[in-house]
Amino acid sequence: MSQLRHLPSVDQLLQLDSITELLESYRREVVVQQVRDAVETLRQQLLDAPVNSADREDLLQSAERLIVDGLSRRDPGLSSIVQAAGVILHTGLGRAPLAPAAAQAIAQAAEGYCALEFNLETGERGSRLDSVDGDLRSRTGAEATLVVNNNTAAVLLLLSALAQNREVVISRGELVEIGGAFRMPDIIAASGARICEVGTTNRTHLRDYEAAINADTALILVVHPSNYRVEGFTAAPNPEALVALGHEAGIPVAYDLGGGALFDLERWELPHEPVVAHSLHTGFDVVTFSGDKILGGPQCGIAAGRKDVIGAMRQHPMMRALRCDKLTLAGLRATLQIYALPDDQLRAALPVLRMMTEPVAQIRARAERLLALVPDDARQRLGVQVEASECQVGGGAITTEVLPSFVVALAPVQLDVGEVARRLRLDPVTPVVGRVAKDRVLLDLRTVSDADVESIADALTRVVQSRS
Repeated sequence: MSQLRHLPSVDQLLQLDSITELLESYRREVVVQQVRDAVETLRQQLLDAPVNSADREDLLQSAERLIVDGLSRRDPGLSSIVQAAGVILHTGLGRAPLAPAAAQAIAQAAEGYCALEFNLETGERGSRLDSVDGDLRSRTGAEATLVVNNNTAAVLLLLSALAQNREVVISRGELVEIGGAFRMPDIIAASGARICEVGTTNRTHLRDYEAAINADTALILVVHPSNYRVEGFTAAPNPEALVALGHEAGIPVAYDLGGGALFDLERWELPHEPVVAHSLHTGFDVVTFSGDKILGGPQCGIAAGRKDVIGAMRQHPMMRALRCDKLTLAGLRATLQIYALPDDQLRAALPVLRMMTEPVAQIRARAERLLALVPDDARQRLGVQVEASECQVGGGAITTEVLPSFVVALAPVQLDVGEVARRLRLDPVTPVVGRVAKDRVLLDLRTVSDADVESIADALTRVVQSRS
């Protein structure tokens, strides 16, 4: 097409005064790549939606803006956002926000050296897991513990250490698919173990496990349905009976808890979730769970249980490939220490718990405050109003349960709903992530702090101004 002939070349753009100034602040190869990206972006725009009036000067100015903006603003990447999507433990948005004490501990560990694998008393090399093992054993009642980079890694290490080239007995209804399209059968296969399915999708009995045990059985694995629910005509063996069956046969029984609560959520009037200490007290030889879900810490996977089982996992060669760095361990240790606080202080110090337990009246007040801060013109053009709604816990932890909440709903007038949501996400000052439902943008206030309310109001104003 004729307009492509007007596209400026890379050399032409590099000779512009504004681009020459950028070469004084950035490495040449970085600027050159940004120039090439700008030219390619304009080329694609012309191919997708030809503009009749575009000439060489227009394209030159457009390219210049793309280059300057690209280098000065850059991709927001992992910068902070306002999370108003209606899911507390949102996997795509980083799951659990850390407690201030945990964030501070991570910053301190990052700024300099720390005794990661060094015993300050003896002056000799130590284990990096020693920094969290004591707190984990105290909070769970386990004989021993270990930490790896996520819960899937903990399950993989468990299977590799205990069941490689042997059978793992698991209920057919627990061969689940977890986040990112990873499936439990694939994880078991990757460990070198073989699956022995028992029961059916909805009903598995103790006799099914008993019939499956043979000389090649290395492990009985139970998977908690943390991100799905089977209702109606269902059956599962009593945990105590299943543990007794495994122990009678000399076979360890493991429990993949997924979320992994360190306290009884029901005392906060939240849905039931298995407590790690209770599961170990029941007799499970090892349990695995996540550090960045209900626990409220950094992403990691934790295994807790019998000393010999954890010892086999620690000594497995895969342990080194799956281990955590000093930042994760520092954040986890600080989070675990919060659990020593009384209930009222614990709730205040742990963001995940505070968000799950905050009274809905406070959330409504926050939403109404946001509504009042939006200027009249922006409120009318965006169709802003406050509505009752529901918020998910999410993140593979009591995922099917919802909590009452309030949203600020946007029903824009003469504005595209998807574009409004996009402009909020790309706001140059405060990116705001909501959700689109029934031709409206919904901003859930359960996961929004009081300090972020004014920032959201300003972002909504900028949406209207940029459209104008």
